[in-house]
Amino acid sequence: MPNNLKLSKDSSDSSADGRFAGKTFLITGGSDRGIGGAVAERLAKEGARIAIASLHEPARLMRKLARLTTEAAFFPCDITDNSQVKATVAAVAEKFGQLDTLVNNAGVEIARPFEEFTEDQWEGLLDVNLHGAIRMTRACLPHLANGGVIVNVTSALAFGGCASFSIYSASKAGLVGLTQSLAMELSPRKIRVVCVAPGLVATPMTYKHIDHLDDDAKRQIADSHPLGPGLPHDVAAAIAFLASDDARWITGVTLPLGWLQQYRLPVDHFLKAA
Repeated sequence: MPNNLKLSKDSSDSSADGRFAGKTFLITGGSDRGIGGAVAERLAKEGARIAIASLHEPARLMRKLARLTTEAAFFPCDITDNSQVKATVAAVAEKFGQLDTLVNNAGVEIARPFEEFTEDQWEGLLDVNLHGAIRMTRACLPHLANGGVIVNVTSALAFGGCASFSIYSASKAGLVGLTQSLAMELSPRKIRVVCVAPGLVATPMTYKHIDHLDDDAKRQIADSHPLGPGLPHDVAAAIAFLASDDARWITGVTLPLGWLQQYRLPVDHFLKAA
């Protein structure tokens, strides 16, 4: 196996203590082991107040956050329901007294040949990945009146196509366009809008899939990820930077994480190996 397909070292402890003291972050789709959870942990270590909004409570994550801060709370929310979104944002603002940054992380992934998608399936995927971010952003804007940051989480597949990921790619590409246009529209209000586009984010399960791939597939992945797969905490570090005052002159950008755009991402190999 190419050396750069080995799991990266966890960078979750490389934080700047207190950078976000007094700031409130609303993160959608927080999960125990995914990107949302890693973002919450990273920001909590840097002093932020954390609001997690998702369908189900990530109990393990909330226990971790409780050890890091007394200012973390879970808010049950279906981001496909506009009334729930509005109520959740209002509850977050009431509990913490303010809202400074929104992280639109919630998303679903369905890999299926284009012609096999039912209308309900593609509408459901778009409703979460794109429309959910739009709903949450609209609800948060009145609470970002004194400036703030909106961070969208897209994917490398917004830039490089892959068989069976047409609808998913379209939903993630929509977030890139949303980021660019909103950044222009909201700049007079001193609200920054930025985006991250992770490539292959390695988990133990992903690593098991890599072990079962043939040499050609491993080489393709290695070529498109010269630094190797990332970890959720690598994505969290990028989001923490973009949300910080260190990035106060950055808006409208989508930051690629871990991949080279000139290479095709061979995600279809994972489908065959799964």
